[in-house]
Order: sequence, then structure tokens, then C-alpha cells
Amino acid sequence: MSTSTVSMASTAPKKGGGRRKLSLPVIMLIIAAGLALFSLVRVISGANDLTSVGQVAGALQLAVPIGLAGLGGLWAERAGVVNIGLEGMMILGTWFGAWAGYQWGPWTGVLVGIVGGALGGLLHAIITVTFNVNHIVSGVAINILAVGVTRYLSNFTFANAEGGSSKQSPRIDQITEITIPGLSDWLADVQTRHWFFISDLAGVLGGLVTNLSLLTVLAILLIPGTWWVLWRTSFGLRLRSCGENPVAAESLGVNVYKYKYIAVVVSGGLAGLGGAFLAIVSTGIYQEGQTGGRGYIGLAAMIFGNWMPGGMALGAGLFGFTDGLKLRGGAQNVHAMLLLLAILLVVVVVWQLYKKKYLQAVIAAAVSALLFTWYSLTDALPSQFVDAAPYVTTLLVLALSAQRLRPPKADGMPYRKGEGK
Repeated sequence: MSTSTVSMASTAPKKGGGRRKLSLPVIMLIIAAGLALFSLVRVISGANDLTSVGQVAGALQLAVPIGLAGLGGLWAERAGVVNIGLEGMMILGTWFGAWAGYQWGPWTGVLVGIVGGALGGLLHAIITVTFNVNHIVSGVAINILAVGVTRYLSNFTFANAEGGSSKQSPRIDQITEITIPGLSDWLADVQTRHWFFISDLAGVLGGLVTNLSLLTVLAILLIPGTWWVLWRTSFGLRLRSCGENPVAAESLGVNVYKYKYIAVVVSGGLAGLGGAFLAIVSTGIYQEGQTGGRGYIGLAAMIFGNWMPGGMALGAGLFGFTDGLKLRGGAQNVHAMLLLLAILLVVVVVWQLYKKKYLQAVIAAAVSALLFTWYSLTDALPSQFVDAAPYVTTLLVLALSAQRLRPPKADGMPYRKGEGK
């Protein structure tokens, strides 16, 4: 059978139907409703930084490394390989990106950072695909190895460089940033007037056209690019077939080993790009431990997004937004989020009652009442809760979305060449 047979089988209508896809007008309406809700919370709480230009720009910068790690995880898992080693590949990306960046310029650093992460991906592919070692064990080993390797390399590279030390690199030149003259200033002015909805929309748009790094633009383009490659090309169809049913794919002539290797190396390269972004764009310097678990959070964003690029980007944006709230305005902004969550749970109550799920409605109503009470009786939150807010948000979202998740059927399962013959 030919590859076209696989394509026809894949695109054939499925019995029983499935979840309806949202049309563009419906998606835009949901976005507008969400922005209106944020505007309402901003007006009530007085936390005017919730949708400011600085908040949106900062959230975008915080979301990009997580999104790139999540995108890397998506490539690997769509081919059937679980990549817990994303954190280690990001660490390699930060070190290699900084090492090349301070010597030969930021764009060279970006390319070398990708190579560093790809080397970690290649090692993971050899261990899991060729030798069939448990994917979790291999990923954890790579994470540990990356910490040791970068610390060792730093001792005789950065430690001997001017402005560096054993735990950080010299300063790296910044990549060009884009600001649209006139439009950026006008949107910032509208945002500072704090009009309902209009100022919030201006803040969001202003954050997207103010001090935007070229590497951020590239990272954003990789999301639709990944969707097009994996869901609109024969290459992507073959790669995804390896994650769904490698035995059937091999029986149809697909070189499963080759596609798994390609996917995991690309996965490592994307995670390495995320690491290079942290070192070159976010901070302008390599620091030991600067990934801060973003590889794991990227994996969580991918799961939240149901192994799809758009959903993964939404998850990364959610974490970047809550992390940005912590950095800008701190306790006041996160305190306002209590009100937002309480209102959202009221919506959940109405929806559950409509679906006649009375127990879930009662639970949501009780939690909403607790959050309203907490918000009303306090003016700010403890610093410990503020620091933990992004991680708590990630866990809550994963818990609420767990019922609709469907990973690739053969994700993480052992496979040996020749099983399809």
C-alpha cells in the first residue's frame, strides 16, 4: 500500500462524529468575552496593570520559552516519544547560546543554542528509539546530565572570560526589537485612560507592537508552521502515524525509526531555541539554573493543549500571563485574579446546571463563594502565594482539562523495527 492509502485512511470520516471545531467568529467572540471579563475585574479591583502594555509585552516574553519547549514536546510525542528531557535540552540551549552569543553575536548564539538542544534530542532518540530504554528514565537522565555538563563547561569557559564567572556568562548583545512608531504610542495612551474594554484592547494590541524582539516573532511563526507541517503535509502524516500506530505505519512502508529520530532531534532543537531565548533575549546573559523548570511547564502546556499547537500556545500564554502578574504589581494583581476565578466559577456553575450535573455545580458554587469571601476580606495576598501563583494556575488548569485529553495512542510505548512485517 502507498502513502496515499495512509492519507485516505487518515482523512476518512470517523463514525460517531467528534468534538465540533469552533469557527473563527465563535473564537473571536470567546476572546472578546474573555477580554471584557478582564476589563470588568480591572475596574472593580483597581488593578490597572492587568491588561497594560507592559504586562502583555512581559507575558509574551515569559511565554515564548515555555511555548518553544511545549512545541518541542509536541513534535516528539506526536511521533510516539515522551520527552521529559525538555528541561535538560533547554539548559543546553541556554549554555551553548550564551557561549556562542557573547563571542560571535546573538544570532550565532541562537543557531548554536538550537544545535545544543538538538544534541540532547539526538541522545534521547538513541537511548529511547534504538535501545528502547524507558522514555521517562532517559529524559530524567538527560536533565541531570545537562546540569553537570554545563557546570563543567562553565568552569573553563565563562570563568576565564572577562565579565563572566563559573555560574554566568559575559553580557550578550541584544537582538533587534521592533516598535511600530505612532501606533505603539497611541495604543499606550489609550490604555492609560482606563476605559472599559477599549483601554484593555489597546493594552493587548500595544503589547504586541512594542519592543518586540525579532526572535519572538520567529517563535510565534513556528506555531502555525508546526501545524502546517504536521497536519498538512505527507511528511507530517507519516510522522504522526508513528505516534498513533507504528506497526501499521511500518507495514505501509514508513521508516518509523527515521521519523522518530527526526521528531526527537527537532524537539531538542526547539527546546534549545527556548533556552537560547532565555539567555539572549530575556536576560542577555547565561546564569546557572535560569531555566527554572520551564521545560516541565512547557510539557504541561502541551498536555493542556491536547497535543495541538494552538492549545499548547494558549497554555504557555496562560503561564506567561500569571508569571507576568507576579512580576508587575505582585500581590495586587494576583489578588485581583481571585475575583476573576470566582466569576469564572459562576459561569461554570451555570454551565453545569444546564448540563444537569448538579454535584459539579454545587462544588463549583462552594469554591466560588470561598474565593469571593477571600477576595472581600483581604487587600493583598501573602508573598509565598504570589510566587506560587503561576504553578498553582498550571496545576488547576491541567486538573480541569484532564477529562478531554487524548494523547497519541502509541506515545511512550516500546517499538522494535520489523514488528510490522
